[in-house]
Amino acid sequence: MKKTVVFLLAFTLSTLAFGEDQKKDTSKAEDRIQASAMVLNEIESAPDTGIPEEVLGSAECVAVVPSLLKGGFIVAANYGRGVASCRTDKGWSAPAFLFTSGGSVGFQIGGQAIDLVMLIMNKDGAEKLLSSKFKLGADASVAAGPVGRHAAADTDWKMRAQVLTYSRARGVFAGISLAGAVIKQDKDATREFYGRMVPFRTSLTGKVEAPHGAYPFLDTLAKWAKKAADKDKPAESPKPAEPAKPSEPGKSGETTH
Repeated sequence: MKKTVVFLLAFTLSTLAFGEDQKKDTSKAEDRIQASAMVLNEIESAPDTGIPEEVLGSAECVAVVPSLLKGGFIVAANYGRGVASCRTDKGWSAPAFLFTSGGSVGFQIGGQAIDLVMLIMNKDGAEKLLSSKFKLGADASVAAGPVGRHAAADTDWKMRAQVLTYSRARGVFAGISLAGAVIKQDKDATREFYGRMVPFRTSLTGKVEAPHGAYPFLDTLAKWAKKAADKDKPAESPKPAEPAKPSEPGKSGETTH
């Protein structure tokens, strides 16, 4: 009897501990979603120094890596975890969790964190993302994206690359090349968030419903994408005024006899 009680107690404690670990893991995934939403919102709230609305409005997919870590002297050892979503017929897809490593973000004098935004600009680039692993500059062309309200007037960005990349460090936002970086699925975060393994091709093509915890990122993305789309719509011409109808006798305000 005593052994049975001890066994049940041990089983209960281990179950509770497992449940707490699951909550912590899920919270980490949701924290990443919220951090990604905050990064995108802060960047787009400064139109003179952010991603041009036309560029964001043309993107097939958007990925945000909050606090990408840079290490080393000159030679980079970059790694970070982020979130991505792609356009579907019903709006923006459920989030996909990704891991990025390698690539150079330029000269650096020590470890520091930057925020990274990647825009996948066409169907071919989106197809690379759906493969769950690809290398920027090899499997998909990559270039620094244009920055600022008027930068989109230079239409070279439309033909420049499949992926446009941006970084923000110490309050400075700029387009930056990430050639050599490898993007792949963060399987651990995917399982933590969805409770099972969900491939990129399933989540990013709208074949799985977005959990409630994904809304902060998806709502932020939808808000700025809609603003960009509304700006691109041609202004409606004012409708000509309708001719005045002749007044009927007795209704013109005059007294009739």
